[in-house]
Amino acid sequence: MREVQRRVKPYIQLMRLDRPIGILLLLWPTLSALWIAAEGLPDITVLVVFILGVILMRSAGCAINDFADRKVDAHVERTKTRPLATGIIRAREAVFVFLALVTASAMLLFFLPIETFYWSFGALFLAFIYPFMKRFTNLPQVFLGAAFSWSIPMAYTAVGQTPDLICWLLYFGNLAWTVAYDTQYAITDREYDLKIGVKSTAILFGNYDIQIIGLLQFISLLLIGSALYLEHLFIPFGMIALLVVAGDFVYQAYKTKDREPQICFWAFRHNRWVGMIIFLGIFLELMF
Repeated sequence: MREVQRRVKPYIQLMRLDRPIGILLLLWPTLSALWIAAEGLPDITVLVVFILGVILMRSAGCAINDFADRKVDAHVERTKTRPLATGIIRAREAVFVFLALVTASAMLLFFLPIETFYWSFGALFLAFIYPFMKRFTNLPQVFLGAAFSWSIPMAYTAVGQTPDLICWLLYFGNLAWTVAYDTQYAITDREYDLKIGVKSTAILFGNYDIQIIGLLQFISLLLIGSALYLEHLFIPFGMIALLVVAGDFVYQAYKTKDREPQICFWAFRHNRWVGMIIFLGIFLELMF
């Protein structure tokens, strides 16, 4: 049994199943979109498919990310113990894991409308190219935001809706939020990224990073709030949820003002509550 655990553990680490923060950051906006598009509890099959899809695609994204970063992770304090960086897992094994997870995700699409299948190509494309963008642009976080938000229009098509203005307000609101929290994440590695030549919004924003993060968070609240208002999901629970989130964003800004890496990493992880609070506001609005 111990031998099995020893062999399996590196693959769990490769897919970050031992660190589910990314799953939560992707899951809550997906559930919010599903509930809004379905005007309440979605079909159970659709709900289960999207939950499994989130887990599989996030895991696939981590595998291809580590493949792309396999030559630089060993030089970064936070990532030097990753399986590919240490050589426990070989590059071709990571590619195989990525392909297996994508195939499993594709199998789930048989339970959804054909329109959702067409939209899934966008998700696959963004998940694949994001890890490589940090070599070519200072805006890789924008590509991550686009990838993490793609489940929103897919959720609309899955319940028989056409992505509309509400959908795209949610999409770009979530994209802005994702860029904000992934910039917090990137601040933790900025010193190393500068040395090895990896690009990020944390480097691009420079001394204005905390201010721009705050601006992105404000834009996110504005866009999501507009979507809830137009969908008649704003008063009272939607508004309360957004006010709580606004207060949390102010608290994050205060905590990260000195740009201490561990605190910025805490702020990144803290965003899992943001998605949950917004979903809870939507859930209560639709329930009452």
